[in-house]
Amino acid sequence: MRYTNSCVRAPLRVPLHKLSLKAFPHSLSICCSLLSRLLGRRRWIFILSLLFILSMTAPSVVAQVSKRTATIAQVQPGKNSYESGNFTQAARELQAAVADFAAIGDKLSQAVALRNLSLVYQQLGEWQDAEDAIAQSLSLLQIQPKNNTQLKFLAQALDVQARLYRETGRAADAVETWEKTVNLYQQINDSTGIAQSQINKASALQDLGFYPRACNILREVLGLSASSNPELKRQQCNINESELKIVKALPVTAMNVWGLRSLGDVLHALGELEQSKIVLQQSLEAAQKLRLPAEIAATQLSLGNNAIALAVKNAQQPALRTQFTQEALTAYKAAENSPSPFGQLQARLNQLSLLVETGKTAEALTLWQSQKQAVMRLSPTRTGVYAQLNFVRSLLKLAESETNSNYPAIGEILTAALEQAKALGNAKFQAYVLGSWGKLYELQQQWIEAANVTNQAISLVGPLTAPDIAYQLFWQLGRINRAQGEVEDAIANYTQATKILSSLRSDLVTINPDVQFSFRESVEPVYRQLVSLLLQPNAKQENIKQARQTIESLQLAELDNFFQDACAIAKPKQIDEVDPTAAVFYPIILSDRLEVILSLPNQPLRHYATIKSQSELEQTFIDTRTSLRRTAFDQERLPLAQKIYDWLIRPAESDLIQNNIKTLVFVLDGALRNLPMAALYDGQQYLVQKYNIALTPGLQLLEPRRLTREQLRALTAALSEARQGFPPLPATATEVQQISAEVPARVLLNQQFTRPNLQQLIRAVPYPVLHLATHGQFSSNADDTFILSWDDRINVKQLDGLLRVRELGQRPIELLVLSACETAAGDNRAALGLAGIAIRSGARSTVATLWQVNDESTAIFMAEFYKELANKGVNKAAALRKAQLALLSQSQYQNPYFWAPFVLVGNWQ
Repeated sequence: MRYTNSCVRAPLRVPLHKLSLKAFPHSLSICCSLLSRLLGRRRWIFILSLLFILSMTAPSVVAQVSKRTATIAQVQPGKNSYESGNFTQAARELQAAVADFAAIGDKLSQAVALRNLSLVYQQLGEWQDAEDAIAQSLSLLQIQPKNNTQLKFLAQALDVQARLYRETGRAADAVETWEKTVNLYQQINDSTGIAQSQINKASALQDLGFYPRACNILREVLGLSASSNPELKRQQCNINESELKIVKALPVTAMNVWGLRSLGDVLHALGELEQSKIVLQQSLEAAQKLRLPAEIAATQLSLGNNAIALAVKNAQQPALRTQFTQEALTAYKAAENSPSPFGQLQARLNQLSLLVETGKTAEALTLWQSQKQAVMRLSPTRTGVYAQLNFVRSLLKLAESETNSNYPAIGEILTAALEQAKALGNAKFQAYVLGSWGKLYELQQQWIEAANVTNQAISLVGPLTAPDIAYQLFWQLGRINRAQGEVEDAIANYTQATKILSSLRSDLVTINPDVQFSFRESVEPVYRQLVSLLLQPNAKQENIKQARQTIESLQLAELDNFFQDACAIAKPKQIDEVDPTAAVFYPIILSDRLEVILSLPNQPLRHYATIKSQSELEQTFIDTRTSLRRTAFDQERLPLAQKIYDWLIRPAESDLIQNNIKTLVFVLDGALRNLPMAALYDGQQYLVQKYNIALTPGLQLLEPRRLTREQLRALTAALSEARQGFPPLPATATEVQQISAEVPARVLLNQQFTRPNLQQLIRAVPYPVLHLATHGQFSSNADDTFILSWDDRINVKQLDGLLRVRELGQRPIELLVLSACETAAGDNRAALGLAGIAIRSGARSTVATLWQVNDESTAIFMAEFYKELANKGVNKAAALRKAQLALLSQSQYQNPYFWAPFVLVGNWQ
């Protein structure tokens, strides 16, 4: 949970574990522009109109305005009180001004004073009074003559009303109201007002989760064209290299400072973290040149949040993770220099969250104790409630690891937050608070109280109105049931949580950006804990089926999170429909055991377990992968390969024989994805010597279609020379020549292998097979998953566009072969990138390598593979196995290092 600053996340979009906050926008240039244009016309009304709005952001400018009129004298005390934070006194003084203007019949000045009074009431959290004041102001303004002056006043009053809507959780009303202000400013050709209202509108759209729409609005405000691609508008929004140059050349104005920061926050939300960082740094540089301390602090806060997201994204690379974590801490400390006490609190609460998450308990304990009183004094506003919940989340996380937890202090803050949420009249806020109460009771093992308040929270929000709150509440209730031994109730509540997650698929990565960066903490455990409940000894068949469906749903969710959009289209297929001679294994890593679900054609599902801790399982997988290096001896490698064989295959041996199984299909989980199943060892033989082997991210994704001999035309591309810092692969030239000898093929070698050339040929000719003999890397991070061409690195998202350019009606690629790729070093989930490429490319089948192999042996392997593939009746899995056995039969290549890394993902037929 971390604060951001250009908008406030709507409750629907903020999970219990990750709450965001954004402060009011600051825009000094707007203030100056308006004053310079307006002082010449009805000076006193305009100054009165601006006194409160401007005093929030530019007191030094307002102080320079002439105070010669009686009207200014009437409102000056209220302005002074507002600036000093004495909102109660400001309210009294403005009430007096409203009465004075009413007495003399000056309705326009009365309307402006009422508008400012509404702002004061909003600061006090007196929402009904704020709403009444702005309603009166608008009523008075509606009866005024509709000239440019009155239209401007009306737009400013609507702006205050829109702010009120956002602060009370009515983001849709805020969007509609800001649209009205845009229209009014357009009528009077006020470009500054238009831009300001558009940025505000974009912030409210973010509250509703419409990040691509918000991004396109901000692009237009900053002089970038909105995307004309409707698919891009729906799913994502980004800034290309030429547009980044435009961004860097923007004039240094306060409006651009704010707009750039808002755009940076949206790009962050959409997962474009590197672009977000560049845009935010540009905002910071402009704010520093203009010497705007509030803007500097606000942008530092956003940069800190961006650094945290980058740290999580690079969690498998310790050096980068540490670097980004330090950058975040530095940015948060810089944000403490905000001139606003609330801005200072934002920075400190984000620091607290970071200290807790990085295990710096002593520092976190010191910081939370120093901030408690500031949190308790917050006004009853939405931002105040979020601040309290952010604080509570950090304390709850501390309580999980501390024996001396300060539960009473947490309860005290939650009591205040609940009162404020009720005062706001917002059911979602109340659900947040009650959900946190439930977590507090859960930690104290007060199960009845925990269940009661969690049920109260669930009654306030539903799966349709607030799904990303609701799934966490059902998950929490399921944990409470499980702790009390109420297994059936626990399964029911966990099931409800996963159903909501499944319904959210595309929304998880658009309405709730925090989930992108905390998937393993906030989503993955829901699925795994449900599987654990379902797969008890003597589990019923319906429970085993549900467990299989649950783990396949997790596979889909992981791919969605990898790409940060719902890219994988589920196509459920029964195993018997796919291949009556194939068995499917679902190994599932749980906290206390390794479960395996076995699916045999026309047979009930069965499951079996190995009782080992998750840490022991994962260490075994790591050790096994290490043992597959070229220099390892059999004494190191074979016992590990046999241990995993015993866990996965041994209990099913008789079933495989009885059912005449020829192909083993694995839906692998976690670190198991980095291991080649072909190298498992039964004590006498490797698994590949007994069965064809294939991998799939899940049968829901399977697209069954056999590759026919007539379809064997290949487009091959290879890099044999050193390029972009990568070493040469001299045997790849031989490899593609040998492939050409086996099947009809077009070859792009070295300089010919450019991205444009490849794209042109893919578009022009429907090659069923695409073979890329080049460096590449699979990673758990989509941005670090790429293949190398002569002129470029093509990452997995770009590959999607490259391979899907065929004309409408053309068949997709049947087989994609990546013959010189490897998984990222030190990344235990790197093979997720392989699954990502397999899905994103649109190819029905993908053959790739888990590590980079001697390129001479690879050339031999590929020639044999295509030779077998050309044989009538030989499917892809059988062709792969025969090519592996051909290497295994040669003494110099018997080590699994040479033949084991080749894997087939997707349709094996």
